[in-house]
Amino acid sequence: MSNRTTPLTEPLYDYLLDHSLRESEAARALREETATLSKHNMQIAPEQGQFMQMLARLIGATSYIDVGVFTGYSSLVMAEVLPANGRILGCDLESSWTDIARRHWEAAGISERIDLVLAPALETLKSRIDAGEAGQWDVAFIDADKAEYIDYYEACLTLVRPGGLILADNTLWNGNVADPAVDDEDTQAIRAFNAHVHGDDRVDLSLVPIGDGLTLLRKRGATDS
Repeated sequence: MSNRTTPLTEPLYDYLLDHSLRESEAARALREETATLSKHNMQIAPEQGQFMQMLARLIGATSYIDVGVFTGYSSLVMAEVLPANGRILGCDLESSWTDIARRHWEAAGISERIDLVLAPALETLKSRIDAGEAGQWDVAFIDADKAEYIDYYEACLTLVRPGGLILADNTLWNGNVADPAVDDEDTQAIRAFNAHVHGDDRVDLSLVPIGDGLTLLRKRGATDS
């Protein structure tokens, strides 16, 4: 028994992967190519992708918004657990990364389910709200410009249905959020986001120490106490 999270040493992390990870060949191929890139650390950990898949299955998700696609790993693994008629909205700016994503999506046979929009993500999200899609999405994942996290969250909160999920990445920010000596713009933005959602009674909340910190937010409905 333990009253706090067990620290993950390298041997224990390897054990976790060996005894938990069930990664598809398509996802593994994408992850391994991304590992060769200079910004490979922008990709989520495979065990986080699997955890997100589990959450999507638990709520019967059929739709997913990916705010910050990068090379497409999170979109790919979520597409793997959505039904054949499921839909994904990918928001990004950088085609050099998303070109890699498209290639792997096509190889995995899931590219037709992903609507990739290369534009400022907040503009894309607001356009979907204006198009009448409020309350029509099941899951949204935020992993993009940290300074915009609160704005992304507010837009996604409008778009997801009651009982739907918003997942926000990097909310422990390599431990910097708890270090008063660190005060750069991104760290301040993550702290502000964490404080914002902690005080928001429109959602249920749990910050999980997986990857670089993943905040789970469930949109409350009219019948929630």
